[in-house]
Amino acid sequence: MDRHCWQRVFATRAPASVILIRLLVGFVFVSEGLQKFLYPGDVGTGRFEKIGFAAPDAMANLVACFEVACGAMLVLGLLTRTATIPLIVVMLTAIVTTKLPILVGHDLWGLHVRRLSRYGFWAMAHEARTDWAMLLGSIFLLIVGGGRYSIDARLVRLCRPRGRARHNNDTAAAKPGRD
Repeated sequence: MDRHCWQRVFATRAPASVILIRLLVGFVFVSEGLQKFLYPGDVGTGRFEKIGFAAPDAMANLVACFEVACGAMLVLGLLTRTATIPLIVVMLTAIVTTKLPILVGHDLWGLHVRRLSRYGFWAMAHEARTDWAMLLGSIFLLIVGGGRYSIDARLVRLCRPRGRARHNNDTAAAKPGRD
């Protein structure tokens, strides 16, 4: 892959304030991923088993690893756009597997609805508020990149060709017969 292609992956013209979205989304994912390891019965393997996932232990650990690693990458602003892709998949999967059954009020496609006091649109909207925020925050970062205060922006500055105009002036000055 050439240097120009890498610059497009890292490039960002987003304002410095994007760091707030990166920190929000990144720290929530890191926290949720770590909790899957710390409390496997509640939010890790046990939860994945209750939902109806095949191989719940493997799935919970895989998701936790992605949440921790990609969340940390967002916090740092390292490969920001690339790190959002698995997180978007995680959030879409969470919405489909846990919120759609709440919307319809019963098990759906082998996915088990959890016991709530009410079901339907408003119950689903309430339960999905963090999922939607994380999904849309991740999509936002996919679009704009890491922002000015990111490792991505720093790498672009370091890889930028230096002094193109200066090079042209030096070349012109070096030609004989020019002052």
